Order: sequence, then structure tokens, then C-alpha cells
Amino acid sequence: MKLVFATVAASLFAGTAFAGGYTPPVANPEPIVVAPVVMEDTSDWTGFYAGLQYGKGSAELSGAGVSGDEDMKTYGLHAGYLRDFGKFVLGGELDFNKLDIDNADDKADMTRLRARAGYDMGRFMPYVTVGVAKLKLDSAGYDISETDVTYGLGGDFKVTDAFTVGAEYSKQKFNDVADVKGLDLDTDMIQLRAAYHF
Repeated sequence: MKLVFATVAASLFAGTAFAGGYTPPVANPEPIVVAPVVMEDTSDWTGFYAGLQYGKGSAELSGAGVSGDEDMKTYGLHAGYLRDFGKFVLGGELDFNKLDIDNADDKADMTRLRARAGYDMGRFMPYVTVGVAKLKLDSAGYDISETDVTYGLGGDFKVTDAFTVGAEYSKQKFNDVADVKGLDLDTDMIQLRAAYHF
């Protein structure tokens, strides 16, 4: 009987000792750091493009005892090439515009060759432009042809990788029109543009 009691007591003691035995401390696990997800913009403006433009503007003739200011509608087409260098975009463009001058039956058109410099902001690209403009005007029996400077600024937005829309303001200055000293013609145009990129 003593043997049975001793065995039961030993078992209880052993179980109690096991239940309350030494447990090594658990080290705090290292925090899990999740790297932020960075969405890379794969937009690339490099390539050829062609499109249409439409807008409004004004033509102001001044100097040599002559003055006049008329509004006009402008429409035409453009084509060019851009090269994306990462953040900066450079290129060139050729465009043709018909000028519909209010209150006049005069026929006029303008051809421009311009350099473009833009900043790649992903799907949006603001830019500046500068170049030469050639104006042909048939007015009152005179066939006037003038070449001078053009400059402006604008912005294009990629609706898709192949299709862009944009807006542009440009100014053209023609000095000594029709070889008349001091007779200047300034034109301003605000145009909406749409282009397909190849």
C-alpha cells in the first residue's frame, strides 16, 4: 500500500513539475516590413505622329499709317516626330493652317516648321515651341508671301498610348509686310489638337 501511494505521489509530483516547468522566453519576432508598391509609368513619347487642329485667333496689322484688327478661325493638319530622353522630350513638327479671316474675303494659309521641347510627366507633356512660319495671303489683288518667326506653348495628354489630345497657344510676327517698311502683322492662335501616334 505504501508502494502504491508513493508511486501515485511521485506521478503527481512529476506531472506538476512538468506542467510548471521551465519555459525559455520567446524572443520578439522581427517586424515584417512590406515594401511599398511603386507603379512605374511606362509612358514613352518617342515616335512619329500626325493629326488635326482647330482654333481661333486674331490678326493685327499696324504701322506705316495702317491699322486693323480682325478675328479669324484656323484649321489644318500637322505631323512630326518626338524623342523621349527620360524626363525631357525633343522633336520637330510641320503644320499647315487655313486662316478664315472675319469680315474679309481674303484667302490666307500658314505653313510652319517648328522645334518642340517638352517635359515628360507620364501621360501629360507640357511643351514650348519655336520656329519659322510662312504666310501666304491673297488680298485685294495682291499676292503676299511672308516668312518670319513663330513661338508658343501647349500641352498634350495621352488618352491611349496611340491617341493624344491637347491645346496650344502660338504667336507669329511678320515684319515689313509686302516690303513696306514698318508695316507689321501679328497673329495669335489658340488651337485644340488631336493626333495619332505611330
